[in-house]
This record gives sequence, C-alpha cells and structure tokens, in this order.
Amino acid sequence: MTVTFLRDGICAGRVQRVRDAKAIVEVSAFYPADASFSPEALERMSRELRASSYRCGTMLGGGEYQLLMVDAPNVPPDELKTAVRWRLKDMLDFHIDDATIDVLDIPQDSSGASRGHSMFAVAARNALVQSRQALFGEAKLELTVIDIPEMAQRNISALLETDGRGLAMLSFDGDGGLLTITYKAELYLSRRIDVTLEQLLERDSDRQQVCFDKITLELQRSLDHFDRQFHYVNVLKLLLAPTGTHGLHEHLAANLYMPVEAMTLDDVFDLRNAPALQDAAQQQRFFLTLGAALRHEEVHL
Repeated sequence: MTVTFLRDGICAGRVQRVRDAKAIVEVSAFYPADASFSPEALERMSRELRASSYRCGTMLGGGEYQLLMVDAPNVPPDELKTAVRWRLKDMLDFHIDDATIDVLDIPQDSSGASRGHSMFAVAARNALVQSRQALFGEAKLELTVIDIPEMAQRNISALLETDGRGLAMLSFDGDGGLLTITYKAELYLSRRIDVTLEQLLERDSDRQQVCFDKITLELQRSLDHFDRQFHYVNVLKLLLAPTGTHGLHEHLAANLYMPVEAMTLDDVFDLRNAPALQDAAQQQRFFLTLGAALRHEEVHL
C-alpha cells in the first residue's frame, strides 16, 4: 500500500497487477487533515484500511529531495554510491554528510553512437528520511520504500509507451509541474516547472494565460534540450495527466511541435472498484500515489 502526504491530507492507494490487462485499483482513500503529517490521520487510515497487514511505501514531496544528473563514475557497482556521493559534494544545498543518496542509471545508446554515460542521483536529508520512518513506526506500519514522484510518473508512462518510441508526460500538483520522458520503461529526463495546480485553476483568464505561456516555454526548452542530448530517442508525443483545468491541453496542442494528448487514469487502471476516480479532480489527486503503487506490485512479483 502506498501512503502519500499531500498539503491537505493523506492519500492511500493499492493496485493489483493483472497479466495482459489493466492494473485494478483496489484502494483509493483520502483522509483530510490540516497538516499532512498528522499522526491522527495516519492512525485513522491505518485502522480503517488495516494498513498494518501490508508493506507500505511512501513518496517524498517536490521540495524534499534533489534529483541531479551526473556523469556515471567508472567504478565497480559496489562502489557506485560512494563515488556519486563524492561528486555531489558541491552540488547539494546541504552538507553531503547529512544526505541519504541513491542512484538511477540512464541506459546508453544501444548503437554505441553516444559517448557520454549519465545517471540520476537522488539526495534527501537524513533527518527527513528518519522522520518519515519514525512517523510510520509510531503508527506501527512497515515502511519498505521511500519513492520520488519522478519514478511514480515513470511507472505510468512506461505502461503507455509505444514500442521503440519515447514518451513525454506532464503532471501538476501542489508542488508544481513535473515533466518526464521515458524510453523503454526507463526515465531519461525530469524537469520541474514552477506552476502549481492552484495557479492552473486560476479563474482570472489573464493570469491563467501567463501560466500557460510559461509552461509552453519550459516544455519547448526541455524538449529541445532532450533532443540534443538524447538524439537517439524519438519522442512520439506528450501526454497531459489529469488536472481538472480547462484550456491547457488545447493551448499546448496549438503551440508545441509534437502531438499533445490528454490522458485519464482509465488508460492505465481498471477503476471498477473505485468509481470516485472518474472525477478529474480525484484523478489528479491520486495520480502519483497510484503510479507509486505500481512499483510495489512489481516488487512483489
């Protein structure tokens, strides 16, 4: 079960993978709370969903970690994290000794035409990781995974890819926009866009238009940069995750050089047990939580 902390409460999600069919959403529950890290809300969720009988995963928020692209060190696998830690020493906004580090490889061009080999490094403060572990420990929940939004979005994108083509995906939440590009189910690019869901839902049309223009410019720059760096990946289209806002899809489709399609959770999940998720606002709320839940099912198989 995936348990994520939003600004207005706690989301819990669980999915069941089905061979050659859509994953079934078995749990999609939201518990409002004034503070997202409310022990009371977590205990209520645990009690009502019997969460203690599951292994749990959670996800860091957009401002709780740094995701950096670095040159892959030429060292044996067991020395990789140590070597990356050394490279990150001057790149973090906190001391390296206070950091929990993980790495994520970016596969090289199979034709051998690309010279560089890059990888992602994820860094979070030890104190934050420990506090999240303590929160679950106090609620008597077994926390086995601390994930990041990029990987949750990657899980969904991977299921919607066309063979041999890359796929761009854009989502929005309270932390802002998240652009990812995946290829062969691997994450190749991540970009944060400084426009929040609240700004997207702005009723003032002029302010909303400014946001749309800002998003378009960031996408154009990111897609051009990606094309130069990973020229061997042909990105087929951009998928826009559910937002509950009107006009953004049309704006992007009219201003980007690649096709733009709006997606829904129905494209990936079987929602027969979760009728509330037919609502666009609820689809936005649970998008990354259910994306992260896909990972845990993979771990169990």
